[in-house]
Amino acid sequence: MTPPDYEYLRKLLKDHSGLDLSTDKQYLIESRLLPLARKCGLSGIPDLVMKMKGGSSLHIVQVVEAMTTNETFFFRDKIPFDHFRDIIMPELVKARAARRSIRIWCAAGSTGQEPYSLAMCLKEMGATLAGWRVEIIATDLSQEVLEKSKAGIYSQFEVQRGLPIQMLIKYFKQSGEFWQINPELRSMVQHRQLNLLHDFSLLGAFDVIFCRNVLIYFDQDTKINVFNRLARSMDADGFLVLGAAETVVGLTDSFKPVAERRGLYRPTGARVSGGGTMPKAAAMAVGN
Repeated sequence: MTPPDYEYLRKLLKDHSGLDLSTDKQYLIESRLLPLARKCGLSGIPDLVMKMKGGSSLHIVQVVEAMTTNETFFFRDKIPFDHFRDIIMPELVKARAARRSIRIWCAAGSTGQEPYSLAMCLKEMGATLAGWRVEIIATDLSQEVLEKSKAGIYSQFEVQRGLPIQMLIKYFKQSGEFWQINPELRSMVQHRQLNLLHDFSLLGAFDVIFCRNVLIYFDQDTKINVFNRLARSMDADGFLVLGAAETVVGLTDSFKPVAERRGLYRPTGARVSGGGTMPKAAAMAVGN
């Protein structure tokens, strides 16, 4: 891969996905894109670049998906799901008692382990949520990973990573070497393809947003823009959950950390700036 090809790919990825690669990540591109080039019947990355420069939108989509598909597993990092069970849901159940509805957005849903982990947490709450309408919206840039998430089929290796054995037995059915999450839980998750760089106001307003392990790859201006638009997509007393290596501190005053709860934030209600020209999210009637 030549230096000009690498610079072309860096710019393309930033423009299309927000992924901000440093100048020394050639190895990452080669490890992700060389298999893609061969899958497409091309001799290597230079031919792949040539196809994209020639206007092949299909190859552009494939490159972006290959570079932005990240590792995930059930109940990843544990702490965010402890927060969800012990802090977020108990508080929202009290705050939403009149309307009896809650909306949750997994903004980087990937192959489904995060939204289905949340669905399992909700099912474990049992009678507490009887009669409630709880929506989980899972979005991702990659249509390929969303299709895997919709199917809810995972290998033995995937279900062994983070998933307690009692939940595997309770919520999955084995089929040969694979396990499929049961239809009831699959029906709890709605899937939509979405690029966080684009307008997401049409998704409506949310009580909880999980946006973990994606903004870490964005440059500072893009992070600020996304944070400010996330704030406009949340109810005033909602919760934002970030990854362990992510923070709003020093970037925006639209969120504040929850004391002694790593990765958990709440909207401040402050007027945000630097959010671009995206329109304000319209509130969605979720209890009808």
